[in-house]
Amino acid sequence: MTRLAVPKTYKLYINGAFPRSESGRTFEVRRADGGFLANAAKASRKDARDAIVAARGAVASWSGATAYNRGQVLYRIAELLEGRRAQFIAEIEEAEGVSRVAAAAQVDESIDRWVWYAGWADKFAQVAGNANPVAGPYFNISVPEPTGVVAIIAPQDSSLLGFVSAVAPALVAGNSVVVVASERYPLSAISLAEVLATSDVPKGVVNVLTGAPSEIAPWLASHADVNAIDLVGAGDLDWISLEIEAADTLKRVLRPESGSDAAAPALGRISAFTETKTVWHTKSLR
Repeated sequence: MTRLAVPKTYKLYINGAFPRSESGRTFEVRRADGGFLANAAKASRKDARDAIVAARGAVASWSGATAYNRGQVLYRIAELLEGRRAQFIAEIEEAEGVSRVAAAAQVDESIDRWVWYAGWADKFAQVAGNANPVAGPYFNISVPEPTGVVAIIAPQDSSLLGFVSAVAPALVAGNSVVVVASERYPLSAISLAEVLATSDVPKGVVNVLTGAPSEIAPWLASHADVNAIDLVGAGDLDWISLEIEAADTLKRVLRPESGSDAAAPALGRISAFTETKTVWHTKSLR
């Protein structure tokens, strides 16, 4: 008996749920050889707005968690990703047309990257902050605090590693994110959202949109409730216009990166989405 294939439709990930696009639109995702792979939701302006609302609602709880707790949550993501390693290898192998060895290497590096950032969760503040020398009987201490809602255009030439590399540092700092996945390779991003949904990441902290970055990015860049935008994967877009739109609402902007490992792990990617808070306190005089 011949079984009928049941093509999967990959949905968006907003506020801990998996809705279809409010527009009802989908687009076909193709294998490297051109064959049909799956359908994916094509996000609209309203989907982007809903994702921003969800991210804003999650900022207080996520940024208010202890740094140690955030680190443990990121470790948990790595553990769950390890458990579904075979699935992600197969997805990358089909989508990108690479060898199984290359696909496995990308998955393993993605797992290691979660672990790397998790390890810095309760340590980067000691590196990014400091006690400042001041005149007078005062303590003056600068500490990094999260920026808030960060919009991210994920690297477009990577199914999983680029996505993880852009999202993890923003989460470490205590931000919530709205991410536009790779248009060509979106499936691993949604599969990762399934991992996030079953981990300890609170709903709304990570929101994943699939579709055309050229359509969604301008709405994210101009939205007044987005505090920063990472254009790491926007190199093929008119990113100068996006930067100008972001400036109208005083967003912090990271410009596009290129190369074999855009968004390579670095403390600078964590501190890029923090604001420095300086506190004065009088010394006890006896």
